[in-house]
Amino acid sequence: MSALANMLKNRLFLLTTVLPTLLAIIYYGFIAADIYISESRFVVRSPEKQTTSPLGLLLKGTGISRAQDDAFVVQDFILSHDAMTALDKELNIKASYSKPHGDFFSRFPGLDWDDSLENFYRYYQKVVGLQLDATSSIATLSVRAFSAEQAQKINQRLLEHAEKLINRLNKRAQEDMIRFAESEVAKAEVKAKQAALALADYRNRKNVINPEQQAAIPLQQIAKLQDELIATQAQIAQLERLTPNNPQLPVLRQRARMLEDEIGKFSAGVAGAGDKSLAGKAAEFQRLALEKEFADKMLASAMSSLELARNEAQRQQLYLERISAPSLPDAAMEPRRLRVVLAVFVLGLVVWGVLTMLIAGIREHVD
Repeated sequence: MSALANMLKNRLFLLTTVLPTLLAIIYYGFIAADIYISESRFVVRSPEKQTTSPLGLLLKGTGISRAQDDAFVVQDFILSHDAMTALDKELNIKASYSKPHGDFFSRFPGLDWDDSLENFYRYYQKVVGLQLDATSSIATLSVRAFSAEQAQKINQRLLEHAEKLINRLNKRAQEDMIRFAESEVAKAEVKAKQAALALADYRNRKNVINPEQQAAIPLQQIAKLQDELIATQAQIAQLERLTPNNPQLPVLRQRARMLEDEIGKFSAGVAGAGDKSLAGKAAEFQRLALEKEFADKMLASAMSSLELARNEAQRQQLYLERISAPSLPDAAMEPRRLRVVLAVFVLGLVVWGVLTMLIAGIREHVD
């Protein structure tokens, strides 16, 4: 019974520890292909957004702050199907990850024998990775390949495509900004022209230039006539008191009536009822003048906004700033052969120990 138990233990140790470790040594020691990793770091910056992180404050000192939301856009693009398709057209990356490169398990298509582009996209997301630091917004792009040159080349091309994406975003934002400002200027010009034509038409119809300015002369004349009327009335009152039968009194009274009539005529022309008087014309004129002034101010504001939009468009809104260029690895970083073999051996020992304890417990229970 003891010999049988030892035999079972030996077989169990062989199956759970020795055999997996031997297979790991064979695969990782003689079959597994070297994998080179090229890394680059970049940050997407914007002159508009503010930040409180140390790196953001450092970039803010140059007038530019980090743009984390736009960094997510770049991240999605790098890992997108479009980026993979562009790389495949330019570098034929699908062939570089397929046979005869790499080993059976690490190259494309691997174990599923599906060499479609959609399956390669899933493989692409395994060999291309991008990590974004939420604090500093520094993005780390890593590319795995079976040669150091290919890994660096793919990394470099991805950064170039990301910069082109940023440039497209800038161009689109600039065009939209200028287009909107130009449309506002066009609307303001139409309103300013309409207001000017309405005011000119009113002046032509009513034969008036500016009622307030035109009323100044009649008012001065009225004031002068009133002064003469007051002097005449005072002279009449004096003569009536001193010499009631003075022959000048009828003449003075006639003069006073004429002055009152003149004052009435001038007053009716300035402040009479209806739109024939200057006062009646002033209300509509003032409304049209205010509309024209407001339209002119709106046009000036729109033109100022257009100029600002053009000046803003000359500045690039987003920047993809490279912190470190794509590296050219001088040694394969994966697979970690010795570490994997040791891990398989330790895991086999753990499994062997657990199974041994379970078998021993079952035997004790049966006995």
